[in-house]
Amino acid sequence: MINVQEFARRLSTLGAAEFTSDDVVDLATAADVRISADLEIDAVLAQRLLDHVSPALPVTGAQMAAAQWPPPVSSRPAAPAVSFSSPGAVDAPADQPARRRGAGPARNGRRPGPRRTGR
Repeated sequence: MINVQEFARRLSTLGAAEFTSDDVVDLATAADVRISADLEIDAVLAQRLLDHVSPALPVTGAQMAAAQWPPPVSSRPAAPAVSFSSPGAVDAPADQPARRRGAGPARNGRRPGPRRTGR
């Protein structure tokens, strides 16, 4: 756990803006959390505060509240961002050709199956 001043310092190292304790209090107000200068911030509270930072930062609440700072850098590449245009739909790359419907053989409405001959 870290205090409010340390949380503000860590936020400042991640973003272009300089964060103060007052900025952390403003984040807490936006997150509907009561906070004071002597309050210890744990991973859950840190994540709630981070959810109100815009633009989003590339750390989690657990990394912010961890004893080790800055967080270790992963050797794995980050996943590419996905943009959503509406719930349930993913924007596809523009260079993919559109699929035509009905490109298969015509169907006559009967299900294929063994033919009966002679009743």
